[in-house]
Amino acid sequence: MNVTDAKATEHLVTEQRNERTAHIDRADTLTMLRLINEEDALVPLAVQKELPHIALAVDAIVAAMEAGGRLFYCGAGTSGRLGVLDASECPPTFGTPPELVVGLIAGGSEALLHAIEGAEDSGELCERDLRAHGFCERDVLCGIAASGRTPYVLGGMRYARALGATVLSLTCNPSSPMAALADIAISPVVGAEVITGSTRMKAGTAQKLVLNMLTTGVMIRRGRVYGNLMVDVQPTNEKLIARARRIVREATATLSSVPDDAAIDAALAACGHHPKVAIVMLARGTDAATAETILTDCGGHLHAAIEADYEH
Repeated sequence: MNVTDAKATEHLVTEQRNERTAHIDRADTLTMLRLINEEDALVPLAVQKELPHIALAVDAIVAAMEAGGRLFYCGAGTSGRLGVLDASECPPTFGTPPELVVGLIAGGSEALLHAIEGAEDSGELCERDLRAHGFCERDVLCGIAASGRTPYVLGGMRYARALGATVLSLTCNPSSPMAALADIAISPVVGAEVITGSTRMKAGTAQKLVLNMLTTGVMIRRGRVYGNLMVDVQPTNEKLIARARRIVREATATLSSVPDDAAIDAALAACGHHPKVAIVMLARGTDAATAETILTDCGGHLHAAIEADYEH
């Protein structure tokens, strides 16, 4: 960063000094932790103010996915890691293909564990990363940066806009260059950090909350949640196998003929331990293949598959 760029960041909210924690280094341990906790408590309030923008973003992502598009995150440092984390959680939680939600971080996979100096300063790198994934006009790009001015992210956003794709921004500074480029700007302003400029703290927490909302909201809208049950969970270990069994038990508890554990286990075994399919099998008295066909015809929505007056 040159001197001009350094001066340009001095006014950023996330770079200001927090007077409430100015003497945190002299506080006893409990007081120090209380100060951190009090600042953290401000984060959900900042996110709450952005709920209308988050809702618009969720609806835009759903529309894109229904037209065959995908969701991409791009960021650097903490912001990039949070995007990669959120993307990587979607397949096991919601049973989505790994290419549906993609996280890109400046510097590539090595940057997840180690700082890659200078990677975030190149806008061309993000365009290259997007091209490598076949990013197109049907997709959605969400740029993530606490400052709202990271060159890697801005470069990716400009490329996405040039293609005609929907562009979102997630920043923690108002009226940022990223927000100006975005179709929908999400800007939870959490104020000065506990440790000056350490945006892995409040800003990172705000970004994590918003990213949770984006993908969880999208998956709920797309039928990958029934009630509040993650019916598309991939049971890849013993803990998740047990969770899948509980999910099926909860979802079928109100049926006129409640299945016992043996029937639940048999249904899960017959459909490759896919809770959603097992639920339809038990609710409609069908085999796995028929249940899968019904779900496909209903767009994956369990309410339509087991509650509506549906005839296959």
